[in-house]
Amino acid sequence: MQLATCTYQEFTPGMGAPIRTTAGAPRFALGYQLAGHARLITPTRQLLAQNLPRDAYEFHYRRLLNGQGIDRIYTELAGLAARAGADRLVLLCFDRLNKPENWCHRTMFAAWYLENTGEEVPELGALPPTTPPRLF
Repeated sequence: MQLATCTYQEFTPGMGAPIRTTAGAPRFALGYQLAGHARLITPTRQLLAQNLPRDAYEFHYRRLLNGQGIDRIYTELAGLAARAGADRLVLLCFDRLNKPENWCHRTMFAAWYLENTGEEVPELGALPPTTPPRLF
């Protein structure tokens, strides 16, 4: 099973099976049907309501992931992949990452998953432009 992340808005069906990872469902029309909801990696409404800065949010979100555990999370994701008949799940949320100050839980999950499994979870949506290196 492969994992990737993206926004609801940038996802296209050729990317894989679209999986919701948000507390609320999209309120806008999607051009595709969601294949499931990864509840164990969805941030709680209580965490979202705190409007924390990135470092504090990441601390609490990682605590949530660690509490669920990699085995339970992997089992849930593998079950979603099996039900969707897909080799790749694309974990979706609303936040676009194309500006340097933007962040979201899906990138935090990707880093946590890499640390716990050694498997990378690429972002398929737009990312901020990188500044080319300068010699002087």
